[in-house]
Amino acid sequence: MSGSDRCATMPVHHHLLATTPRYAVALAALENETLARKTARAAAREEVVTIPVVVHVVYNTDEQNIGQEQIDSQLKILNEDFRRANPDAGQVPEVWRDLAADALLEFALATTGPDGEPTSGVVRKETSVAEFSPDGDAVKFNDRGGSNAWPADRYLNVWVCPLKDALGYAQFPGGPPETDGVVILYTAFGTTGTATAPYNGGRTATHEIGHWFNLRHIWGDDGTGCAGSDFVEDTPNQGGANRGTPDFPKTSCDNAPNGDMFMNYMDYVEDAAMFMFTKGQAERMDAALAGPRSSFLPSQLRESMRAGIPV
Repeated sequence: MSGSDRCATMPVHHHLLATTPRYAVALAALENETLARKTARAAAREEVVTIPVVVHVVYNTDEQNIGQEQIDSQLKILNEDFRRANPDAGQVPEVWRDLAADALLEFALATTGPDGEPTSGVVRKETSVAEFSPDGDAVKFNDRGGSNAWPADRYLNVWVCPLKDALGYAQFPGGPPETDGVVILYTAFGTTGTATAPYNGGRTATHEIGHWFNLRHIWGDDGTGCAGSDFVEDTPNQGGANRGTPDFPKTSCDNAPNGDMFMNYMDYVEDAAMFMFTKGQAERMDAALAGPRSSFLPSQLRESMRAGIPV
């Protein structure tokens, strides 16, 4: 798996833009809301929000039917990364250490199912499909060899499967609920079991859930040009994706002396080389939580996050 294949979120995004008019409208509204929150200097959220997760293990071979220990290892990484509690946080270069953010987000396997029944938060589905493609989202539908999404306003759906041509992909907020969530290759999920170096640090899921909260790739998805933007002010302009394990500083787009923030979770470096979100990215995730992801907030917090923000 090459670094260029790390994430298929943008092709899925462009397909939705072309085929689902309401998706484009919803995304535009979210960007307006994000800008309004920034303009109004919305107060930073202080409460930790826990997101209920359902993991759909869709497997064609016994090896792909990953174990509970591997699932638990991924939840552990997510809770470290989104709380800035990751052991490698100290590797953030000193010039950016003050920008590194605790996003105040935690993740837990669901304990109650859609109809109120007790659940482990894990759905296992054997399939005759040897390999799923990001095109068409078949892994998200029972009748296409996958597993139907649980209600997207109550659960973060995570599909783990044999995935073709990518380590993972996500759907930005505002898309169809039946396909809302993230998809991860079974060898890039968690830190044990089938997880395979150099993508055995659990960071593919961190990256894709960043997209689920409306974070863009740090270089702005304009190829290797310097005109793209991730809509976050505290991430340096960067000329394309970084791969492997770069040495700091690595410069592009006249961004010397500090160069690219390649250790950001929204770049394409190997798992061991990414270990930070910025405060600007955390604010952008907050805007998604205040808007299309607000069903995950307790009602009182939802109201307080909306207070004082222009509509």
